[in-house]
Amino acid sequence: MQSSRIAEKSTPYWWEAAPVQPLPEQPLAKQADVVIVGAGYAGLTAGLTLARAGRSVVVLDKMNPGEGASSRNGGITSGNIRLGYAELVRKYGEDHANAIEAEGKAAREFIYDFIRSEGLDCDFNLTGRFYGAIGKEQYETMARGAEKLQRTLGIESYAVPHAEQRQYLGTDYYRGGTVRMDIGGLHPAKYHAEILRITLAAGVTVHSNTAVKSITKDATGFRVETTAGTITGRQVLICTNGYADGADPWLRRRLVPVRSRIIATEELPPELMMKLMPRKMMCGESKVLGYYYRPSPDGKRILLGGRDASQSGDPAAPTVALRDGLINLFPELADVKISHSWFGNVAMHRDMLPRIFEHEGLTYATGFCGSGVVWAPWIGSRAAHKLLGDDQRKSAFDFRPMSSIPFYAGQPYFMPAFIQVYRLQDRIALARATR
Repeated sequence: MQSSRIAEKSTPYWWEAAPVQPLPEQPLAKQADVVIVGAGYAGLTAGLTLARAGRSVVVLDKMNPGEGASSRNGGITSGNIRLGYAELVRKYGEDHANAIEAEGKAAREFIYDFIRSEGLDCDFNLTGRFYGAIGKEQYETMARGAEKLQRTLGIESYAVPHAEQRQYLGTDYYRGGTVRMDIGGLHPAKYHAEILRITLAAGVTVHSNTAVKSITKDATGFRVETTAGTITGRQVLICTNGYADGADPWLRRRLVPVRSRIIATEELPPELMMKLMPRKMMCGESKVLGYYYRPSPDGKRILLGGRDASQSGDPAAPTVALRDGLINLFPELADVKISHSWFGNVAMHRDMLPRIFEHEGLTYATGFCGSGVVWAPWIGSRAAHKLLGDDQRKSAFDFRPMSSIPFYAGQPYFMPAFIQVYRLQDRIALARATR
């Protein structure tokens, strides 16, 4: 049984308004100041920053620009940091932990200013985000976290008790939740298309369907061998994230591509949308494998996403699971059709923090852990300033490479088992929660 029997289309909903397309073919230059591998949010933002500083830049992508996660994600500007504050302090010390948390706020502000100042037409709306608690214990912990966020970083954040929940979200599933108002939503494929537009206008050369085969160091910099020929660059920046391949086996041993799948409903009546999502907020929940969901930018559909344990093909089961999750939240949608179901790769790793680092002279901007809408442009721009020698804009995420994964060479054979364990943890937490 194929997912096409459950969803009408297996392509991203976002491609309806902003289809991903190849760029016109052009000869590969013999050399450039900087060669960037990956034409997603990070690679393009880095290229834009470098070009405006006077560098010649060539960006290479083995697919069409944006065909990976940049046009497949949920379009939520969460900028999550997967590790809690106590864990950050334990691993990196209090000063570094504080710098990491503060940079999350700076990264969102950067994105919002970037959209506004560059005039990016990407349906951005600073709606706020509701985060649901599965039990009363989780609610109390989340409420204290919201207070800390307001107190330490000045972010508008507050608790929503269960009695007031339906003012924010039309479900009784949660036992209250929290709201933070510095998170919004955008159209990710339009966002990428707009970044591509201004990057090309700045003089960056971007090549579609040009895979990198190898990178070797020489006397003048690096020789980058591709399917379209060889180019030399004084500097090379790698921004491949969840689509890193065997051309860089060292990186591949550190990044785990994990499928994230999203479904979109058919268009819903306005009165039903108002009932289910009265404030049109972005949404998430307090589970290890929690759903993330939102209204479409036009306010006519609900999009819901989560982790997908499949590793090949397009099986039906993950779409069925998401549809069941949607109905569990909103029983009113039991008979609603699913118009789209699609997936893309996010890049997870052992350290669970976005990262800028160097290895054998190459610079990397990668490891966004499912929050690339905010982190990829921010980390890409910081990496560009690193290449420019701008120490005033050094990032708190610029430190040692992430650790390699033992006995792993690119095929995440262990992920189905891990996801089953996480699901079990969620079931146990739900069973123990005071509902």
